[in-house]
Amino acid sequence: MEEALRVWVWPRRRKAFAFALPVLLFLPFHVHSSEGAVSPLVSILNDELNREFSVLRSKSDPAPYYMAYEVIEEQNDSASATMGALLQHSKNHWRTVDTTVRLGTPAFDNYHPYKGLPVRFTSPVVLSLDDNSNAIRQALWSETDRVYRAAARRFAQVTTDQQLIAEEKEKNGDFTTEAPEKFASLPEVVSYDSNAWAKKIRNWSGKFKSHPGVLGSTVNFSARREIRTLVNTEGSALQGGNNLFRIEVNGVGIAPDGMDVQAFDSMEAADPAHFPKDDAIQARIERVAARVDSLVNAPPAEPIFCPAILSGKASAVFFHEIFGHRIEGHRQKDVSEGQTFTRMVGQEVLPSFIGVEFDPTRRNYKGTDLIGYYDFDDEGVRARPVKVVENGVLKTFLLSRSPVGEFVHSNSHGRRQAGREVVSRQSNLIVESSKQIGQDALRAELVREIKRQNKPYGLYFEEVSSGYTTTGRQGLQAFTVVPLVVYRVFPDGRPDELIRGVDIVGTPLTSFQKIVATSDHPEVFNGFCGAESGSVPVSAVSPAILVSEIETQKKQNIQRKLPMLPRPGEEK
Repeated sequence: MEEALRVWVWPRRRKAFAFALPVLLFLPFHVHSSEGAVSPLVSILNDELNREFSVLRSKSDPAPYYMAYEVIEEQNDSASATMGALLQHSKNHWRTVDTTVRLGTPAFDNYHPYKGLPVRFTSPVVLSLDDNSNAIRQALWSETDRVYRAAARRFAQVTTDQQLIAEEKEKNGDFTTEAPEKFASLPEVVSYDSNAWAKKIRNWSGKFKSHPGVLGSTVNFSARREIRTLVNTEGSALQGGNNLFRIEVNGVGIAPDGMDVQAFDSMEAADPAHFPKDDAIQARIERVAARVDSLVNAPPAEPIFCPAILSGKASAVFFHEIFGHRIEGHRQKDVSEGQTFTRMVGQEVLPSFIGVEFDPTRRNYKGTDLIGYYDFDDEGVRARPVKVVENGVLKTFLLSRSPVGEFVHSNSHGRRQAGREVVSRQSNLIVESSKQIGQDALRAELVREIKRQNKPYGLYFEEVSSGYTTTGRQGLQAFTVVPLVVYRVFPDGRPDELIRGVDIVGTPLTSFQKIVATSDHPEVFNGFCGAESGSVPVSAVSPAILVSEIETQKKQNIQRKLPMLPRPGEEK
C-alpha cells in the first residue's frame, strides 16, 4: 500500500456537497456549544438510530450488534490569487453522514479481512443543513438500508468460507469494546474579514511579478470550521470539532534542461490571529519567489550515498513516512502488508536515544498550532497521548477499534475523511531525543563525517514538499521523501551550494540505524496525509537529525520546454 503526505492540497469534495454561503464570517452551527448539552442534531440521530437498531435486531438475519452515525459538517472559505489578481473566492457549507453497521459478533463480523478485498460499506450521503427531523431521518433510513444489505452480503461471504475461518479462528477479533462517552464542545466561532484576506493575498501574489524565473505561482487563503457528531448503539453521543486557517504559497519554474522546480511555504493556525504579522508573511512569500529563481539556476543533483542533515521539518516528514505508517495497527493484521514491526514489540526499532509519541490532545507545540489535534477519534474514543517508542524500544501500535494481538482496546487513532471507513491513522507525531547538540555542533559533526568517509560533499535538506511510502508486500519496502531545498555541504569550508532535482530514497530498517545525533531545536511540519481512510490533517514535530548515510536519486525530468515567448510585459 502506498501512503502519501501532501502539504499543498486541500482535501477535495464533490461539488454535490457544496452550498453557497453569502456571508463573510463563520456562523454558528445549530448546536449548543456548552459541554454536556444535547443538540437537536444529536437527538434526531439518536432517535433514528435506536428505532432502526431495534427493528433490525428483532427482524433481520443476520442481526446487527453495533450501529453508528457520524455527521461531518463543514464551512469552508477560500481565496486564491496569482500575479496580483484574484483567481477565485468561494464559500461552501455542507453536511454529510457516514453509516456503520456491524453484523455478527465483535470477534467475527462483516469487517473481517476477506481475500484481500477492500472493506467499504459507507459512502458520504448529503444531509440537510437544517435540523429538520423528517428530512434527516429519511436520509438515514435510506442509507442504513443500503449499508445493511451490503454488510449482509459481505458477512455471508466471510462466514461461508470455511477455510478462512479455520485459518484465522485463533487470531485477532474484529472490534473492541469501549466505554460509551458523552461530550459536546464546539470550537470557537472565529470572526474574520474574508474580503480583507482576499485583498491581502491579491497584493502578496504580486510579489512574484518581479522574479523572472517564476512561470507560475499562487497564494491561497483557506478557512475551515468542522463539526463532527457521532452517536452509536453503545450509548455514545459526541459533538466536537476544530477551526483551521491556512496560507499556502507556491512558485514554479523550469530549469534550462527542462526540469520542473518548485518552492513552497505554508502557515497553519486555529485562529488567524496566530499567523505571523503581515510583513513577516510577505517576507516569506518573497523568499519563495526568490527561491524559484535560485533553483532555476542551480546545478542538477547527482545520485550519491553520503552523510546528511535533515532539518527539523524534513526529519518530521522522514519519521511520518518511514516509521509512522508502519506502526498503524490495521497494517499488522493485513497479510498483504509488509508488517515491518508486527513481531517487534519490546524490541529496539530506533536508536536508543530516540522516543516517539503520538498525541492528538496537543493543540500546539511551543507556540505553533498543530493540525492533528482532536478530542475524540472517529469511533468515539477519547483522544490520549500514546508512547509508541521509548528509548528506541517499540511499545505499541496506533490502534483503532480493530484489536491487534495483545492490544484489545483502541488508543484513539481511528480516523477517516467523509465517505471512508475508519482505520488506524497518525495524529500529532512528536520525536524526542536524549542525544541533542546545537545546530552549529551538528553541522560540525556532519563535516567530520564527510571527511571520515572521504566523500566529496554531504547534503543538507532544508525544505521538503511531501513524501510517500510503500508498505505492501507486493512492492519494495521503501520510501521516498521529496525535498524542495537541498544544499551540498563541502568539507573544505566552501559555501554551501544549492542543487535541484533530489529525491531521498531508502528502506526503513536500514535508514533508522543511520541516525547518529539530533539538534536541540524541534520544528513543526503540518500537512494532509492520504491513505485508505482518505485525507486527514496530521502534524509532525522533530529536531534536525544527522544521518551517517543517506541515499538520493535524481528527480524525474520530463524535459519540459520553456515558453517560446517572454512573459507579458517583459518583451524587452
